[in-house]
Amino acid sequence: MDTPKIPGPTDAGEQQVLEKLMAIRDQLQLRKLDRTTYVRTQDVMVLYDQTIEQVRILSEIRNGKPVEENQVDRVVDSVFQLLSLFFMTIGRNNEAPAAYALTSTIKRLLDHLTESNLFSAQDLESMSRTLVHLSEIVHNSASTKPAPFLEALISQRIERCRASLSNLQQKIEDIAEPLRPTAEKLISILRQMALINTKSKFSPAEIHKRESELREIGEKRKDGQFIDENGNILKGSENISKLLDRVLDYTKIILEKNGQFPDKWRPIYDILVGIRNELDRLSLTQAWSLRETDLYDYQRQLDRIDESRVNGNWLDEQGRPAELYVQRTLLYLIRRSYGYIYHLMISSEPVSEALLPIYNQLQTLKRCLVEVKNSGGVTSVRELYPYSMKLHSIDNMRVDGKFMVGEDIPEGQGSVNELLAECFDLNYELRVDAEATDSPEVQTPELQSEA
Repeated sequence: MDTPKIPGPTDAGEQQVLEKLMAIRDQLQLRKLDRTTYVRTQDVMVLYDQTIEQVRILSEIRNGKPVEENQVDRVVDSVFQLLSLFFMTIGRNNEAPAAYALTSTIKRLLDHLTESNLFSAQDLESMSRTLVHLSEIVHNSASTKPAPFLEALISQRIERCRASLSNLQQKIEDIAEPLRPTAEKLISILRQMALINTKSKFSPAEIHKRESELREIGEKRKDGQFIDENGNILKGSENISKLLDRVLDYTKIILEKNGQFPDKWRPIYDILVGIRNELDRLSLTQAWSLRETDLYDYQRQLDRIDESRVNGNWLDEQGRPAELYVQRTLLYLIRRSYGYIYHLMISSEPVSEALLPIYNQLQTLKRCLVEVKNSGGVTSVRELYPYSMKLHSIDNMRVDGKFMVGEDIPEGQGSVNELLAECFDLNYELRVDAEATDSPEVQTPELQSEA
């Protein structure tokens, strides 16, 4: 399912490795689909150790030999992708294997940003911070000590991402500081129009509104150039003018199409809209409904559609490339979906799914208590009873200070206990303030003597 039409291994030893890795992948796929029980750390680690052993054997087989990519490499990637997401699911986000899937997503996003040459400083800042965090995880992770090649592999992927990121950051630097907000605005308008274009109900009025904003930006130019207060042409003016013209041309195309997508490209479009909408829903309900391994199927679907392009475009049955409108619309949907996957991955909490219900309840309690505090606190201790009762009921679930599920101690104990302590502290502060307000006034010496 996940291996395109590429050659199989010719070496008998590699063939055995392929068969065993495919069996591991099948087990991971079945475990991913099983919602009857939570994913246990020990189950994942057994399959992780088996994978590491097979990759070690593969490395020994290939040692010193020229190697061309075959099905083994694709299956290794699939298995590591799944294992990476399983590490997130069991709450081991801060270990090297968890970084594998995230580096894949970042690389895809960076490749698309480079290809389109449409990106904002915010896009790059977020990925830059994430890459720094991933580097720290890889170099500090205890789980990679038995498998130094995995650490090396992920480090190489991070460095490739950094190289792409550096090239894009240089393009930002090539734009004068006063002109950068204009560039950000143009990217924002373009993305808003792409979203409007893929809504179930097309609204020309919304496009016309963005078109007016573009005209206003264009009117700031003098003789086709953006200039500073002294009349000097700003650095990057030519590129920003080209971007403005590009966005205006796209506006015309969208209005001409009026939300009508060509029938022959409709099957791919419907798949991509479905993925985008489902990921959007997950981004809103992530804390309660997402199992990180669910992202695997979405990512694989997107990868297959993305990789089916020829020279950057899709071809129809007659081998003719898709028109510009189709190409840009499909690429927007792919990029938006990769963006959602990236967001969901970096938002993943280092807590096992077994503890997530408790963790989410505590997150909600904390938000409520902070809101109460910010709004001036409570006038009576009684108002805190519901919060106190809920906190004590959660606290009573612990056994010797740990949250147990059967005989298991799920990952993420530290995060849950820390959050529980924060809630108790907030509740205590509010109670102290309320008691101070409730206490009767102390009589003055004069009143006491009169009594």
